[in-house]
Amino acid sequence: MDFATSTSYLHSLGHEVLAAKYGLESIRMLLERLGHPERAFKSVIVAGTNGKGSVSAMIDSIVRAAGHSCALFTSPHLVSIRERMRVRGREISEEDFARCASVVREAGEALVNEGKLDAPPTFFEQVTAIALNHFRESGVGLAVLEVGLGGRLDSTNAVERIVSVITSIDYDHQNILGHTIEEIAGEKAAIIVTGARAVIGRQHHEAATAVLMRRCLETNVLPVFANEPSRVEPGYFGQIKFDYESSTSHYAQLVLGLRGRHQAENAASAIEAAELLNDSGFPITREAIIKGLARVNWPGRLELIEDRPAVLLDGAHNAAGARALRVYLDEFWPVPITLVFGAMGDKDIDRMAGDLFDIATTVVLTRVKDARAADNARLGNSALNRPRNVIFTETVKQALSWARNVTPPDGLVCVAGSLHLVGEVKRLMEEADSQSAVM
Repeated sequence: MDFATSTSYLHSLGHEVLAAKYGLESIRMLLERLGHPERAFKSVIVAGTNGKGSVSAMIDSIVRAAGHSCALFTSPHLVSIRERMRVRGREISEEDFARCASVVREAGEALVNEGKLDAPPTFFEQVTAIALNHFRESGVGLAVLEVGLGGRLDSTNAVERIVSVITSIDYDHQNILGHTIEEIAGEKAAIIVTGARAVIGRQHHEAATAVLMRRCLETNVLPVFANEPSRVEPGYFGQIKFDYESSTSHYAQLVLGLRGRHQAENAASAIEAAELLNDSGFPITREAIIKGLARVNWPGRLELIEDRPAVLLDGAHNAAGARALRVYLDEFWPVPITLVFGAMGDKDIDRMAGDLFDIATTVVLTRVKDARAADNARLGNSALNRPRNVIFTETVKQALSWARNVTPPDGLVCVAGSLHLVGEVKRLMEEADSQSAVM
């Protein structure tokens, strides 16, 4: 298969979330058929409701700053599926993706033909296997794997790990993970396993902390708890400096490449994970930690495009993410704001709207091209009784055009509510830039 054929095949397997089969039997059989690519390197697994992608990117950046060969697996992607798998900071090439996808497809179909599986592995199972196979081929020493959804039954949990990291736990995907913090935390806590170290990030629900502690006792794991950063100071449009007292060292005025005060807590988890890796065969100096945090880049999370008007892209795909975005906007953007908003139908849209809609002069609602996306009627219900100018658009392209037209040059267009929405806006802006360059 070439790249286009391989991506078309993967999407033919069904929606990444709606058609997912949660369990480890298929992915374990698939990895066994592939000769266990996951055993060719060591792994760090990161789970949580919010911040897991940022923490994964930070750990990867730190490890690479220390001179180690590191791979990064994340989800979802914004523009291209190639974003999900990076080696030494570089996205997988189309050629490598197509070749690995062909190998994984053949392995999955062989398992079906032999009667070992009733159906081919799912989209996410095969994408996970593609990444692991690519990492083996690339000869990396360490891979940082972001959990897709939950933890206990996620494909990444089939991989042996030397460090498990749990970021902040909050309400999200209740239809899959459970309707209480205890149930959600239980799903995510399952990545803590006997024989691996664990980092517990700052928790804002006592119930989540209790569940995580119980899991550590059950697995005989002594966890490292991330401390609260101090002297958090804002910099350029919300890029921050902070102090941190880790388990082994003191860091003064760390500079973080990502925006938002909440990223200081994510950085605390990344620091603790890096120090555990230093004790586990991957030497990492304080200087590498400092350099890695300053260099980290994570698109679609308070990503600022300096234009007139400026455009801010932030997934903010659940209630906790929306709150963090609101705190950032309140602190750093005392200008007219136009909010472009679209969300998945299984999210708590009312709570998200409660945090975000009131800060905007104009709210532009749109439906993302995804089977899970909420339609304009659902989005509109959340805009009722809010004294704001609300515009309904049929496409993301229309929404972006409207927003740019109604926002003054010194204002801000904020795109939020879904990483799928952010990805579509990034694609549209990249296409526009390419056309301008040709002209």
